[in-house]
Amino acid sequence: MNVAYSEDTIRTLDWKEHIRKRPGMYIGKLGDGSSLDDGIYLLIKEVLDNSVDEFMMGYGKTIEVQINEKEVTIRDYGRGIPLGKIVDVASRMNTGAKYDSRVFKKSVGLNGVGIKAVNALSSKFVIGSYREKDCRQAEFDRGNLISEQELSSGDEINGTKVVFTPDNDIFGKFRFIPEYVERMLRNYVYLNTGLKINYNGKSFFSKNGLLDLLEENMSSPGLYDIIHLRGTDIEVAITHGKQYGEEYHSFVNGQNTSQGGTHLVAFKESLVKVIRDFFKKDFDASDIRASIIAAVSIKVEEPVFESQTKTKLGSKDIGSGGPSVRNFIMDFLRTNLDNYLHKHPETAEVILARIIESEKERKAISGIRKIARERAKKANLHNKKLRDCRAHWNTSHDRRLDTTIFITEGDSASGSITKSRDVNTQAVFSLKGKPLNTYGLTKKIVYENEEFNLLQAALNIEDGIEELRYNNVVIATDADVDGMHIRLLLITFFLQFFPDLIKNGHLYILQTPLFRVRNKTKTLYCYSESEKEKADKKLGGRTEITRFKGLGEISPDEFSHFIGDDMRLEPVQLKKDDMVADMLTFYMGKNSPERQEFIIENLRVDEDVVPVG
Repeated sequence: MNVAYSEDTIRTLDWKEHIRKRPGMYIGKLGDGSSLDDGIYLLIKEVLDNSVDEFMMGYGKTIEVQINEKEVTIRDYGRGIPLGKIVDVASRMNTGAKYDSRVFKKSVGLNGVGIKAVNALSSKFVIGSYREKDCRQAEFDRGNLISEQELSSGDEINGTKVVFTPDNDIFGKFRFIPEYVERMLRNYVYLNTGLKINYNGKSFFSKNGLLDLLEENMSSPGLYDIIHLRGTDIEVAITHGKQYGEEYHSFVNGQNTSQGGTHLVAFKESLVKVIRDFFKKDFDASDIRASIIAAVSIKVEEPVFESQTKTKLGSKDIGSGGPSVRNFIMDFLRTNLDNYLHKHPETAEVILARIIESEKERKAISGIRKIARERAKKANLHNKKLRDCRAHWNTSHDRRLDTTIFITEGDSASGSITKSRDVNTQAVFSLKGKPLNTYGLTKKIVYENEEFNLLQAALNIEDGIEELRYNNVVIATDADVDGMHIRLLLITFFLQFFPDLIKNGHLYILQTPLFRVRNKTKTLYCYSESEKEKADKKLGGRTEITRFKGLGEISPDEFSHFIGDDMRLEPVQLKKDDMVADMLTFYMGKNSPERQEFIIENLRVDEDVVPVG
């Protein structure tokens, strides 16, 4: 087919058209709010970054955040935007004060893009500035200026106020999960000691920075007191836990770099070198870092990130003729961590014991690992446990953001999902029967058990989740007793050996409908008893109601509705007070009488809980 290529085919989009047509360039994936990295949270962050930058420059110690269903209000008490530029900063691309390092020395938002993206992707966007008893406000609709006016500021304190509602046309049916918002706000106060953020009746404040961050995020006590080191433009916190894997929190200029970057690479390398030099032994790097829990935060002038979402640092230098990021972190740890270990020999002894323990375990399973790898490679070639997606995994790109793997049980269920999935971004892993209860077992079992060995290989998490092949790991089981049991066994496996998969917001439960309610003209799918009753009334009562007993009963044509744009995912979350070891002991240990008593005492009938069987 010949398509005319002429002057008429060349288009120039204005700023808001481009953002709305290509939102992924500005906020990553859209999502519905069930994932930590969904775009609606980035909208909040883009506004907050400007308020936090004001605090970093010494203006405004408190930020107010209010979320009322889908409307977000953020008020800071900084200097306030110059009144004559309020429309420009919200709607003219590449407009901002952060090109001048005298005004904002080490900020995150450098390109004048973020707030415009929020404006263009919101059905309502209002920005107001208070400066010395004067106030100016501008209102937009999807980036289009509706009004601009001067208002009486009354007794309002200087600062900026932004109110916005994400556009349903872009984000569809979405929700803000309070725990995700709170996690974001906590990170802001950990990284900005003295900053107070009030959110929907809660206050967030930190006196001890990254020390507080680690204590808040650890699901069990560390093996030794957290090592907390601070310097000019750098702060680190380090301890070792009892969990498998490595857990890192990295930040640049207050930005949570969830995908790491040059600073995290330098931190890992420097930590290994300092420990080797201190003990004068050439330990394997994996043994030094096994079970580590650490946080690192640095400040860089004009940081270079690998995308607008700013989740991975690309900068090689600190700025202003300073050292490289690598040398800056190496010099800091070489001096400060080494000094700490000399002053705290009891901590050094615990670290040494942990390294030796890891070394013994690694050597004990090294032969099994080699055999298991070969078995996994052979299995991937010759069976169909993994139906992969076409998306090419490239660690230098945000390709992973779009990919999902469904873990399901049985041929019928996996077959329905496989036939209805998006083959470009959705993969399916089929379990054979119920997985093993891994509570209390060592990592040796991961390699000896065929199901878990192949699952680990499919996810590419043998050496940690940094190379995780899929952003969303979704457990898809029947909504009956057996299905719930499989969910629990899989969650136990991840908590036991890969807890950071859950902590970093990658694990979900797929919600599938329990009922189909239809008449001759319309079909509705319902996820609860109450939804079924409402659907029956809506369709006039003369309906055919089908109860789905399992995923295998849902046809591929129907399944496409439930794993597409309207897919309902329930994130598996670890809250601040959740102690993993205690939870696993109670729910998966050999304490049947106590567990039975707990179930009897806490059993209740909910209108949305449907008997199964």
